[in-house]
Amino acid sequence: MPEKVAPPRWLRPVNAVLLVARRFGLGWARELPVLVLPGRRTGKLRHTPVSVLEFEGGRYLLAGFPGADWAANARAAGVGTLAVGRQEERVRLVELSADEAVPVLRAWPVRIPQGAKIMRDAGVVPDLEPDTFAALAGRCAAFRLEPA
Repeated sequence: MPEKVAPPRWLRPVNAVLLVARRFGLGWARELPVLVLPGRRTGKLRHTPVSVLEFEGGRYLLAGFPGADWAANARAAGVGTLAVGRQEERVRLVELSADEAVPVLRAWPVRIPQGAKIMRDAGVVPDLEPDTFAALAGRCAAFRLEPA
């Protein structure tokens, strides 16, 4: 299992504010993708704002930090719900091998620059270069979303 990297201290409260704004349909937050998974220990539903990468005909999620809790919950559950706006979709989360993850990781900083900047600012990567993200293969979990 990869070592755990703590997310920035501000991320949890910002995510909570985003989830509230989404619930009330405020601004762009109303379309914020949220992954809903049962907690691996408690079974309680956990809501996590995510960035969905559409790449080469597939949809992908990247755990922005090695050892991210939502990724461990995804491994344990295997299925969850992706909510975007008022649409909810049951999805299967298929974890990519390190080799499968490389092209997805290379695309991440180009297609999801805000998420990439958070990872850089947290010290997960030193820069926003695609090769730097490709080197995260095997450290940061990447999942393909499939209909469940």
